[in-house]
Amino acid sequence: MAEVRAIPLPDGSVLHERRVAGDFLDCYAVASDASPREAAEIITDFPGWARGLLILRRVLTAPFGLDNDGPDVPDKIGPFPVESNTGTELIAGFDDRHLDFRVSVMAVAGRVSLATWVLPHNGGGRIYLAAIMPFHIAIAKDSLRRVATVQPARQTAGND
Repeated sequence: MAEVRAIPLPDGSVLHERRVAGDFLDCYAVASDASPREAAEIITDFPGWARGLLILRRVLTAPFGLDNDGPDVPDKIGPFPVESNTGTELIAGFDDRHLDFRVSVMAVAGRVSLATWVLPHNGGGRIYLAAIMPFHIAIAKDSLRRVATVQPARQTAGND
């Protein structure tokens, strides 16, 4: 099984520009040659148990008016709008009433990292973040294990 490690946010990540006191940031990494978009597509292709948790989240947060689908934009990875894609880092996420969040999927030197940044706006955002934390960690680690097991689709010249 692939080893997923907690790491500091890589130096080149644009999430460094968002960091402020009181926000949340975690980052995990695994060995993989996948591109950021390939990895992000695997990460957001949630297994059944994680989809079940997302359905439960939708039901529990509906009375509070939280956004479960994000803004309607042409470029999304799963439910998350893509904010930028530099080729080495894909940033996705959106701002909601209770918190702002972004995920970073970076691919550098045979390693894919998945970072999550969250800025709670109020007590509700902080309670929500604390409640989902164990599930967030489990989903992030499982996602990267799946990234490590999939060979990236690479096109080679002259091989049809």
